[in-house]
Amino acid sequence: MSDQLKLFDEEKKKTNVPLAEKVRPSELDEIIGQEELLAPDSLLRNMVATDKYHSFIMWGPPGSGKTTIARVIQSKTKHRFLPYSAVLASVKDVKKVMNQAEYTFKTQNTSTILFIDEIHRFSKSQQDAFLPFVESGAIILIGATTENPSFEVIPALLSRCHVFVLYGLSEEDIEQIIKRSLDILGIPAKLPDNVIAYLAAQSGGDGRRALNYLEMVLKNCKPEQNLDVKTVSEILSRKAMFYDKDREEHYNVISALHKSLRDSDPQASLYWLARMLEAGEDPLYVARRLIRFASEDVGLADPQALVQAVAVKDTVHFIGMPEANTALAQLVVYLATAPKSNRIYSAYKKAAKDAKNTSHLGVPLHLRNAPTKLMKDLEYGKDYKYAHDFEEATTSQKHFPDKMKQKKYYIPTKFGFEKEVQKRIIWWKNKKEEIEDKEE
Repeated sequence: MSDQLKLFDEEKKKTNVPLAEKVRPSELDEIIGQEELLAPDSLLRNMVATDKYHSFIMWGPPGSGKTTIARVIQSKTKHRFLPYSAVLASVKDVKKVMNQAEYTFKTQNTSTILFIDEIHRFSKSQQDAFLPFVESGAIILIGATTENPSFEVIPALLSRCHVFVLYGLSEEDIEQIIKRSLDILGIPAKLPDNVIAYLAAQSGGDGRRALNYLEMVLKNCKPEQNLDVKTVSEILSRKAMFYDKDREEHYNVISALHKSLRDSDPQASLYWLARMLEAGEDPLYVARRLIRFASEDVGLADPQALVQAVAVKDTVHFIGMPEANTALAQLVVYLATAPKSNRIYSAYKKAAKDAKNTSHLGVPLHLRNAPTKLMKDLEYGKDYKYAHDFEEATTSQKHFPDKMKQKKYYIPTKFGFEKEVQKRIIWWKNKKEEIEDKEE
């Protein structure tokens, strides 16, 4: 065990060890979550208990417990254990490890457990190098990856490994992790339950992220400070705060142009455009802002607005300034006089908010792609209905995550082309309802 590599080395005298390391479980029974994987008499638990391993890969999202399980194996096994990071390893490193493992196997009749963190980062040739040693028994390979091993691990190696699937932690699991950590730190009463629930919700199923958030909160609050959700939210947002103190007039003028366009005032819009171009503003910056306006403030009320904006961007690229000034002016007048709708912009904001709050919810199995046997065995794509196989080219199947209700983000206005979009939405809605009635 003395030849373990740097990935798991612990210098306990250091005081700046991250919280996630300080409170990392040292026993399988201390691990929160992954109940099926760690159930009594499960394959993985039996391997740890008997110290009889065969090669396997742990596939799961960040913070789900892959490295923690490897640490437990490291502390329990009597095998030589070599942890390695695929991010830091070179071909030379891999060959050295293989030679050491082969020597140990021949001289001591003992297999080496080689743990590869982020195994998907290894190239195909590096993965090929493991094969003969896994086959001979010199190496017991344990890999950890956040990527689908069907795509990231070579078939010959994958066929010699069992795949353990880990899942993102539930909010209840993360609440337990936070409370356990507070107990270990000796400050169990530091955070009220609603704050712990808030931290869990913000962590997206990632236990490590939850502990990083907890550490940030504890470091940025005063000893006797009463912590509530608002205070914790402000602490977590500080890391992303940014304020550009330079070139204020630049932002003032682009704001004036944007708001003049939004208010359908072509004359003022031309004025603010000229103010920017004549002052030497980058015309491509202006074009980018106008492309954004075409989708944010005109949207589907006039789908041609975005086409026009992209065409003007190409014009600016092609002929440059000052000749491109009239193309930009043409676009400004088009956008100012176009019918307006911000419904796409508003719809996306609502969808983005839900996406951030529910990103830990998995894609429903029937919507997942299943090009490999492993994925099919996990029931990816099962019961998917291919729309073109049906008379109306649509189905009644659900497309949101299983634990999420159907949402309505986009509601067209009565202006411009959105009137036609509304007709289409109603037509498809009626067809789906007809199909649901038939299925009942």
